[in-house]
Amino acid sequence: MSDIIEKVEQFATNLLANDLDPKYLYHNLKHTQRIVKSTIKLLDANNLTAKEKEHLLIAAWLHDTGYTQGSENHEESSCKIAREFLSKNSYDSEDIKKVETIILATKRFHVPQSLSEQIIRDADCSHFGQKSYFETAEYLREELALLGIAEFSGKEWRDANIEMLDKEHTFHTDYAKDNWQETKNQNLKSLIKEKKTEKEIAKKEQLKAKYKNESPDRGIQTLFRVTLKNHITLSDIADTKANILLSVNAIIISVALANLIPKLDNPSNAYLVYPTAIFVLFSVVSMLMAVVATRPNITSGKFTKEDVENKKVNLLFFGNFHKMSLVEYEWAIQELVKDKEYIYSSLTKDLYFLGLVLNRKYKILRWTYTVFMVGIIISVLAFGVAFHFNDYVK
Repeated sequence: MSDIIEKVEQFATNLLANDLDPKYLYHNLKHTQRIVKSTIKLLDANNLTAKEKEHLLIAAWLHDTGYTQGSENHEESSCKIAREFLSKNSYDSEDIKKVETIILATKRFHVPQSLSEQIIRDADCSHFGQKSYFETAEYLREELALLGIAEFSGKEWRDANIEMLDKEHTFHTDYAKDNWQETKNQNLKSLIKEKKTEKEIAKKEQLKAKYKNESPDRGIQTLFRVTLKNHITLSDIADTKANILLSVNAIIISVALANLIPKLDNPSNAYLVYPTAIFVLFSVVSMLMAVVATRPNITSGKFTKEDVENKKVNLLFFGNFHKMSLVEYEWAIQELVKDKEYIYSSLTKDLYFLGLVLNRKYKILRWTYTVFMVGIIISVLAFGVAFHFNDYVK
């Protein structure tokens, strides 16, 4: 390494380490060192004169020193700093101009005119082809925000990076194309994939929101759910009451058949015939009424296509479809879920007819309990009268 390059390295290192605003998270000494390292790799892969290599290394060390004086027109500021420093160190004026030309080639939209300019541009953008690209790019995003230059949301920054890698930037040298292009393409694919995934998620969220808006309100859902649950609970209670009556009367009849009726063959027990008959009769009637209350009523189990199209059939009740084929029922359900009004109508019909069934059950059960109660009372009175007259006759 020549003396001038050593002096330039020391000068740039001290300047960027001590005079650069700490808000420069990207354009700092670490960035410059990375560019110098990339420049050396490119120099080793290309045939340049010793002087051309010297110009490039000097430019690589000094190309961002202008940031110590602000980010605006920093390339020109870097040229001024380079000119002053190199002049003090008796560097040839023509060589200084060539160094300045290379520094100015790092401007964003500059089109390189020579191999030296291609090398400095590829070195300056070498991080595009590195796996650490995303971390490096995030430093630049934070730097722009801290300096008040621009603030990007995550989505905006990703789109800006896609635009840069896909349309704006191009590697120029063969070495960069062979060694950095593939990783750059992978970085670009990652960004595009992230964008695509975000779009898919956004689309799903939109569909979810649309479905939520079009679906029944939570209050309506709760109304139907609670009401249907109450109806089913009341039906279970009715069935339980009927089963209790059946069990009690079955026990009563069993006791009567086992104890009372065999004694009626004896002429001395003739007075028990009528009370026993009344007792058994009311028990049998109570059992029959309890059976009628819980006896299921199955409908035809068929519907037509016209019934579905005209919304005349309740597809939520098994009695309306138990004789239909699976294919026909699936078609009918698909038609049902397409129409929100049909869904409401079916749920309403389900509630209504469940209510009718409950009304019938509880009305019969009420009469059943009344008959059972009256039968018990009359039977007890009948036994009392029978015993009284039997004692009177004796």
